[in-house]
Amino acid sequence: MYHGFVKVALGIPEVRLGDCRRNTLAIESLIARAEGQGAEVVCFPELSLTGYTVGDLVQQQLLLDNAEQSLLRLMEVTRNLSVAVIVGLPFSHEGVIYNCAAVLQRGRICGIVPKSFLSGHKEFYEKRWFVSGRDLPADTVVRLCGQSVPMGVNLLFEVGHFTFGIEICEDLWAPVPPSTALSVQGAEIVFNLSATDELAGKHDYRCQLVRSQSARSICAYLFVGAGYGESTQDVLFGGEGLICENGHMIMQADRFSLKEQLLVTEVDVNTLRCERRVNTSFSFARRQSLAEKGRFRRVELEAPYSTDGFQLTRTINPLPFLPEPSEHDARMQEVLNIQSTSLVRRIAHTEAKTVILGVSGGLDSTLALLVCVRAFDAMHRDRKGIVGITMPGFGTTNRTYENALAMMRSLGVTVREIPIRDACLQHFKDLGHNPAQRDVTYENSQARERAQILMDVANQMNGFVVGTGDLSELALGWCTYGGDQMSMYGVNAGVPKTLIRYLVRWYAENEADEATAATLLDVLDTPVSPELIPADDNGDIAQKTEDLVGPYELHDFFLYQMVRYGYRPKKIFYLASHAFDGHDPRVARYSGEQIRHWLTVFCRRFFSQQFKRNALPDGPKVGKVSLSPRGDWRMPSDASSAAWLDECEELEG
Repeated sequence: MYHGFVKVALGIPEVRLGDCRRNTLAIESLIARAEGQGAEVVCFPELSLTGYTVGDLVQQQLLLDNAEQSLLRLMEVTRNLSVAVIVGLPFSHEGVIYNCAAVLQRGRICGIVPKSFLSGHKEFYEKRWFVSGRDLPADTVVRLCGQSVPMGVNLLFEVGHFTFGIEICEDLWAPVPPSTALSVQGAEIVFNLSATDELAGKHDYRCQLVRSQSARSICAYLFVGAGYGESTQDVLFGGEGLICENGHMIMQADRFSLKEQLLVTEVDVNTLRCERRVNTSFSFARRQSLAEKGRFRRVELEAPYSTDGFQLTRTINPLPFLPEPSEHDARMQEVLNIQSTSLVRRIAHTEAKTVILGVSGGLDSTLALLVCVRAFDAMHRDRKGIVGITMPGFGTTNRTYENALAMMRSLGVTVREIPIRDACLQHFKDLGHNPAQRDVTYENSQARERAQILMDVANQMNGFVVGTGDLSELALGWCTYGGDQMSMYGVNAGVPKTLIRYLVRWYAENEADEATAATLLDVLDTPVSPELIPADDNGDIAQKTEDLVGPYELHDFFLYQMVRYGYRPKKIFYLASHAFDGHDPRVARYSGEQIRHWLTVFCRRFFSQQFKRNALPDGPKVGKVSLSPRGDWRMPSDASSAAWLDECEELEG
């Protein structure tokens, strides 16, 4: 395991029915390939040594003996290999036959897992040949290939740094799959050896089952089905291969392939462990399972010698807050609905006549304004009840000023303009502060002056202030305490900067009229800035946020990995190095040194700015990451960042 990643493999060999020798050679070849690619476990389909569709031949002594001889052969093959191998075979014990999975490593049979639920309906009639392993005594040990081997449905296999369990085909279709108990008792990866036939529409259902079970059990679930070479007398086996992690499909085989296939990828055990730690239902289910079923038997396997040369083949998404392309439209609408419906409830509860917000012409206030418009439309209220206030200051540029006005006018809200320059100059005079000294006092006084105006207008107009600050700014503390950090309801508090861009663009393309869309697109092209420092000689924005605190696409990535999964800086750095290596055109490419630098900035600011989050106004959670002190994130303001910063210093860029 490297940074929590376990390399796993599924092998789908071409089979020849009843020809164990030929099937063993095919499996040997795939084992060698899996070992060569660094796989720690490789799994093959149900009854892969004999073929699944051998029918009554499975009762022939010759076939049973040949299957055992094949297992002996594979034991020799694995003697000098580190990869653990899972193969399917029929096994006769005490006068009955079991449909089994055998786990092999380094020349020994580590355990035998029999199938629990036998298919006995429609085209399947396994009960004609096999018996269920559920009736075996909990401490069963059998003789196989000259070894004493634990056998049962209660086996867990430990490879030092991770644990896996096994179920077989129909087990997954059962009302309570064995993998549920396996997972709550410690299995982080579940392998399913299957021989499921192809029917129109069945693939989608299988995928749904695998995704659901991996999500419910918070595990990685690997499903491998019999393929080419099985009998097509009545049905077809298409060679299904599915690798799923906590509800997310990360790899699939090519169904109906006429050639053997080997799927190799990584599953992130660290992520699964984090999910289990924070899920109280999982810990309760574990206690209940221990009480009802007792502890499972644990079989120790050897871990690979070294992780030297480990290569991550999975694609790491650099924009984890964004949905998959197929879900894009639905997710954009869903987020906007969460924000606007939450605002509707707050308006109804407070009986407010108006909502007040500052509109700067920047991204955050733009999204907040669009949410207000959607809320008023849902309530069938006149948009004039939305009071947008532009408050030009020392750093306001013509571009943002004109965009703010144009957007408010095209959306039909009430427009007010209250300049803050004179008020700030008077404030500087009262403080004895030189306006030429453009320090934190110079900047923050403007933000607090704007907050005061908004609060007072809200009192004046029987309304409340809608906050515009976003999740990314809260993570970095890039907001003025008692200024833009404060409002009466923060609709953007759960939305990161990377997602805001896509929300605004989606609104422009799907809901806005032509005039509003043009303004929104120009807002998207405007650099992110608080505009607290005067413009440059050309009238352009001089104070660019991402030049000062770093790229938001990096910070949002850091935020997601740290808060969502609790990753340490070393792993975040490793993931970011893959995510921002230039393969994804949506984001820039960053060097290791750049990532290390901005990760250090993120950790330092994340800890030092908690006091601002502890005083966070109400606002809706919209995704899996929230920094609300009343919800997802509780952290003392004086927590030390030393351990995180020390690890950042150790990173090699």
